[in-house]
Amino acid sequence: MMSLPFYQRHHDHYDRAYRHKALQSTVSQYQKETKSKSAVYAQGSTAYARGSAAYRHASAADFSLESSAAYSRGSSAYDLESAAYSYGSTAYDHSAAQSKRSAAYSLDSEALSKSSAAYSHGSESINKLAAAYRLGSEAYSLGLKDYNLMIEDQSYKMSPKAKRAKQNLISEDKENEAIDYSVPIFTGREVGVSGITDTEEERIKESAAYVARRNLFAAGEGVSVSKVAKSSSEEEHHEKKSRKVAIRESAERVALKKTLEETQAFHKKLNQDKLLHPPEFIIEPRSHTVWEKQNVKFRCTVAGWPEPRVTWYKNNVPIDVQTHPGKYTIENRYGLHSLEISTCDFDDTAQYRASAMNVKGEISAYASLVVKRYKGDIDASLLHAGTVSMPLSLGVTPHGYASRFEISFVDKFDVAFGREGETMSLGCTVVISPDIKRFKPDIEWYRNGVLITPSKWVQMHWTGERASLTLTHANKEDEGLYTLRVVMGEYYEEYSGYVFVRDADAEIPGAPGAPLDVQCLDANKDYVIVSWKQPAVDGGNPIIGYFIDRCEVGTTHWTQCNETPVKFARFPVTGLIEGRSYIFRVRAVNKAGISLPSRVSEPVAALDPADRARLRSHPSAPWTGQIIVTEEEPAEGVVPGPPTDLQVIEATKNYVVLSWKPPGQRGHEGIMYFVEKCVAGTEEWQRVNTEIPVKSPRFAVFDLAEGKSYCFRVRCCNSAGIGEPSEATEATVVDDKLDIPKPPGRIMPTRNTDTSVVVTWTEPPDAKELVGYYIESSVVGSGHWEPCNNNPVKGTRFICHGLTNGEKYIFRVRAVNAAGLSEFSQDSEPIEVQAAIAAPSPPYDITVLESVRDSMALGWKQPKVTGGTEITGYYVNYREVIGGVPGKWMEANIKAISERAYRIQNLKENMVYQFQVAAANLAGVGTPSLPSQPFKCEEWTIAVPGPPHDVTYTEVRKDSLVLLWKEPVYTGRSPIAGYYIDMKETEAKEEHWRSVNEKPLQKKFLKIGGLTEGVSYVFRVRATNQAGVGKPSNTTDPVVAETRPGTKEVVVDVDDNGVISLNFECDQMSPNSKFVWSKNYEPIEDDSRLAIDTKGGKSKATFKDLGEDDLGIYSCIVTDTDGVSSSYTIDEEEMKRLLALSHEHKFPTVPLVSELAVEILEKGEVRFWLQAEKLSGNAKANFVFNDKEIFNGEKYKMKVDQKTGLVEMIMDKLEDKDEGTYTFQLQDGKATNQSSLVLIGDVFKKLQDEAEFQRKEWHRKQGPHFVDKLGWEVTDDCNVMLKCKVANIKKETHIVWYKDDREIMVDEEHDFKDGVCTLLISEFSKKDTGTYEVILKDDRGKDTSELKLTDTAFADLMNEVCRRIALSATDLKIQSTAEGIRLYSFVTYYVEDLRVGWVHNDTQIRFTDRVKTGVTGEQIWLQINEPTPQDKGKYTMELFDGKTAHKKTVDLSGQAFDEAFAEFQRLKQAAIAEKNRARVLGGLPDVVTIQEGKALNLSCTVWGDPTPEVSWLKNEKSFVSDANCILKFESGKNVNFTISAVSTLDSGKYSLVVKNKYGTETSDVTVSVFIPEEEQENKKEDKKTKA
Repeated sequence: MMSLPFYQRHHDHYDRAYRHKALQSTVSQYQKETKSKSAVYAQGSTAYARGSAAYRHASAADFSLESSAAYSRGSSAYDLESAAYSYGSTAYDHSAAQSKRSAAYSLDSEALSKSSAAYSHGSESINKLAAAYRLGSEAYSLGLKDYNLMIEDQSYKMSPKAKRAKQNLISEDKENEAIDYSVPIFTGREVGVSGITDTEEERIKESAAYVARRNLFAAGEGVSVSKVAKSSSEEEHHEKKSRKVAIRESAERVALKKTLEETQAFHKKLNQDKLLHPPEFIIEPRSHTVWEKQNVKFRCTVAGWPEPRVTWYKNNVPIDVQTHPGKYTIENRYGLHSLEISTCDFDDTAQYRASAMNVKGEISAYASLVVKRYKGDIDASLLHAGTVSMPLSLGVTPHGYASRFEISFVDKFDVAFGREGETMSLGCTVVISPDIKRFKPDIEWYRNGVLITPSKWVQMHWTGERASLTLTHANKEDEGLYTLRVVMGEYYEEYSGYVFVRDADAEIPGAPGAPLDVQCLDANKDYVIVSWKQPAVDGGNPIIGYFIDRCEVGTTHWTQCNETPVKFARFPVTGLIEGRSYIFRVRAVNKAGISLPSRVSEPVAALDPADRARLRSHPSAPWTGQIIVTEEEPAEGVVPGPPTDLQVIEATKNYVVLSWKPPGQRGHEGIMYFVEKCVAGTEEWQRVNTEIPVKSPRFAVFDLAEGKSYCFRVRCCNSAGIGEPSEATEATVVDDKLDIPKPPGRIMPTRNTDTSVVVTWTEPPDAKELVGYYIESSVVGSGHWEPCNNNPVKGTRFICHGLTNGEKYIFRVRAVNAAGLSEFSQDSEPIEVQAAIAAPSPPYDITVLESVRDSMALGWKQPKVTGGTEITGYYVNYREVIGGVPGKWMEANIKAISERAYRIQNLKENMVYQFQVAAANLAGVGTPSLPSQPFKCEEWTIAVPGPPHDVTYTEVRKDSLVLLWKEPVYTGRSPIAGYYIDMKETEAKEEHWRSVNEKPLQKKFLKIGGLTEGVSYVFRVRATNQAGVGKPSNTTDPVVAETRPGTKEVVVDVDDNGVISLNFECDQMSPNSKFVWSKNYEPIEDDSRLAIDTKGGKSKATFKDLGEDDLGIYSCIVTDTDGVSSSYTIDEEEMKRLLALSHEHKFPTVPLVSELAVEILEKGEVRFWLQAEKLSGNAKANFVFNDKEIFNGEKYKMKVDQKTGLVEMIMDKLEDKDEGTYTFQLQDGKATNQSSLVLIGDVFKKLQDEAEFQRKEWHRKQGPHFVDKLGWEVTDDCNVMLKCKVANIKKETHIVWYKDDREIMVDEEHDFKDGVCTLLISEFSKKDTGTYEVILKDDRGKDTSELKLTDTAFADLMNEVCRRIALSATDLKIQSTAEGIRLYSFVTYYVEDLRVGWVHNDTQIRFTDRVKTGVTGEQIWLQINEPTPQDKGKYTMELFDGKTAHKKTVDLSGQAFDEAFAEFQRLKQAAIAEKNRARVLGGLPDVVTIQEGKALNLSCTVWGDPTPEVSWLKNEKSFVSDANCILKFESGKNVNFTISAVSTLDSGKYSLVVKNKYGTETSDVTVSVFIPEEEQENKKEDKKTKA
């Protein structure tokens, strides 16, 4: 039996676990997700199979489900190990291993926790795992030789075989043959691994897992395993485990748990929020072209943390797998995403997009699918069986049938200029031919040759026709050459343009520009080296240095890293917190101030380089398909040897960076380093990193004295101790080793375009680490230099754009490296900015204009590029074509021809010819055109004319253009009768040609209107004669209807001398541009009527004597421009307007705003005035009255105001002798004018009276006066208020009111606070009629205002009073009384003038004793006595104010009548009862006082119907008549009460009660009997005597 090490019993296979997932729980999860790959795994399982094929298939089929259960529950482990190893052995041998490897790297804390739980399972699982491992030993022997060859190429050498190594696993089929090399498990390393894990977090976790596994693998006792064969398909496993092994396993599980806790603590320390990063496509999906019914699979690899979620789209519509079952399969295997489309059909041709998203952002990748459908006779089934040989005639490419894609760019972006902080956009329209539907191109953008990816700084968009790139916040880092690459399968085209980004305006004047391109180098766990590029602009003062700022990711707080500015463009930033991420920025400083900050750097994590390297490369063992694994227990510690190759790789005034290689002798555990230093020439070594050893072979030493020399050495250390030091470095002086470069030389500017110059130079001698160059330009003589670039350029050639055409410039260059900027080079020679002259491009569209037996007339179009100068002529070549084989080219003309038409003589009849044309200019003869189509030289006998030629367009605007052409060379059998113009949109089909004109056009030009802005059009011309319409001309080039920015028009001008001219300006001229004027689009040859003068960018065509011969369309074209042209039409009406304007300028007049006028001023003065549009300071005016000039004096006050153009004369008073004609004469330079005013007869008399009245009014207003005369108004209370408005009031001013000459006494004196005087008349009526007067007076005078309120005026006022009273009437109310029903309304008050009428059911009511109306106070009522049902209905009260009837209505019917009638009945009965009830009418006093012994007689009258009953009460008790008191009731109304002699006993309260059926009434009388005083005293004495 062979003893298996412990780690092999708990892990399905050392290398697979070490390299991929480390824990079986993660393997199981991965296997579940990759069930569809079971066939691949089955292929590898053959390495294990010594048995039947049935077992092999079962192993593959059950792999994904049973493997997880076998590991976690301790059952069916054999299937797990068999399939697991088969996956490993197959993966390396196939090319897909590298792409799948990244999916296997995903490891998280959940997997680690599951691993810990997995170790606790029973012994049954261990035995089965061991047996499974033994079965797979055959596979270990495969490929060993290949592995040994591969391992020799690695720089990292394996350790020799350990002393205490256990027995090797050997190959079964080699019968115990010993293997002479083993792989130590501590130093295993993967061969050929590339790429990084998806996130920083995963790298850290995987490193921790590696340490945990290393500890587990280092120890373990043997477990004996036996295998007993039961049958060909069944195996039984047994295992025996010693007590020692069980204890060891328990201890190892405790150690693993502790390691996991340490890993989690380390993970928390790293602060995972700072390590988040957006999605990134490691591998993008690629486009596919397949045949119908084939399957296709898109794959991509995505990284990012948190793990991105990937969504697949088809033509921007999310793919729903549930909607199309079986059609789409979407999988995700640890960052490897795939979309499989089954049985593709033609509708699957589309653009597919994979969109990855997490909390940090979203990114998309695109791929196209083209499904081809073969239309030939080929068997469709062959398309799915494999490769099909297609006929060559099909021309099938990997992307369709087209043999080539033609990609062209339209509406290209030009050189762009921007400023930092602005948003810039570049765009270009892409035209691809042939246009394959649903097959989309790949759009790529490059900056300086580097592919640009979308970010927060850069956004890209593709509409399907136009590609655009937007810089959302431009920075100088964005400056450079931008290239748009359009890729269609194997073909691509590019277009480039330069983008310049200037510095933003400094916050402090004179401050330098911001640094740029901030990067982080050599990041460690507590420091990082920050580098940047110096700005081109120093603000006019040298840059003193730079400040570096840092900010922890996730915060907004910036901290300055250095107290004093540093000059070197690299600086190590210390004091970082391990595991956290930072961003950096840099600011430049000069004596004026600090610049704006640079763009921030990319985030960098503070980690030790050794940790970073381990996280970037997955710790794993070599994988060759065959690995020999040995168990190796911890050996005795080995002290590491000294490091090698120690050297100083960078030294500055601030720090020194050391680099070395690990020692060859290091033992089997990790090593760390101590760095030591000493002053050169001494042996006093000091340890630099005293507290924490260095893990990486690179270290920066700080705190060195500038100018001193130091030596450095390094020691290694591990748990066994500290090794010997390395060899010391040579003495290193603490100073900048990198010198500022010297200036470049030989600055050579050359012409490029009309706004750019190419500048070249030579590299400075002994230049080191050059970052690039800055170029500056200056207009000769200005002394002001401007930067041409703001981002250092590589190379020694640069195109300086944005220069002014025609100006002379000089240039200078300086080099840049980290040490600083060099001095400026010498200034270049001056150069004038002009376009370089080049030969023109080829002409095109060669056509035959006429053909006869021995000659042919050709026409062609002008080259699109003239080469910067005008074309001097054309050269035509021709050749014979016999049997389709062209012959030798022959010259048709030796002397250049200027026209774009030429007749070639001496040709052979019926011979076929081809032609080519070359254009020439001052630079030489350009490239000939492509050969024309073959044309046969034969006599044309057709009756219709040939095609017009030289069809061009000009004056292109947003809705129109002018089309020009030349008549056909061949006119047919009759003269040309006219022309038809056809047009269509460029993309429209041939059948969409439409005619512009219905009738033949006689002239050879036409202005075509009605175009749609932004639409591209093409045109052609056809000639017609009596025989019909001829062949159309060649189609024009496409033209877009648009008015370009800066477009100017021809302007007509008439100068001060009356000269009429046409003027045209152009600011887009090249040095060789010319103004060409034409009339009716024909060259102007007669200069007797028109003089043309051109200076610079302005041209003037002056008419010598404008007349009818000059009528027409005048156009001007500027040559060597992009179609700059314009025209002006002078017709008969325009000619008359211009001639009139010319006359005005020749014989000028002073223009008047107003003619001479007169007005009366406030004091009664008379003012004569007129106003001119404008007057100069020399303008004069003469004043004339009745043909005699008058002058300024006492009577006439004259004034001329040149600023306002106002001329005036004022007279104090108009007298009778002032009647006549007044004239003002103006003269301003040679311009004159005059205006007159006639004041005679009634006109003069009226003006005189008005002046006199105004004079009196003015005098009146000098004292208190009325502004508004006395008037009246009716208030809301229907009272009349007399009011007037006064002015010029003071305290002493009195106001007195009169009526009919009698003063009205006013209680309060008016205070004139608001300038209004009022008199209130309450309840105005006829008695208030009369004449009212009010008088204002004080020591300055008095004023009177009168108001007559009589007759009509009084009637009008009363009408208004009545109207207000009528409006104040309330709604009609219903009231029941004992007599009947009353309808009433209240008004403010009532006057007799207010007439009242009542209407019942639209019928005027006639008043009777039963129905009558009246007014009681403010109540107007209608009384209906004893109402009957006939009284029901609608009642209307009409109040007539003299003009209008005001109505109030109430409805007395239905419930309203019933209720009112019931109430009337009740009140009536109550009135009857009140009238007939018993009552005491009078006669009884309230109190009676009587002397004792006297007689008392009381009497009263009672009434009631029926006669009431009478009774008496004494002290509330019934009282009847007796001898002492006699009570009588006589005649039914007289009641007597008699006592003949009263006594004190008769005192009391007596009540008379009368009663009948309608009621009872009681009348009380109090009787008081008194005894005289004498008798009372006598009685007292009598009582005493008796006593």
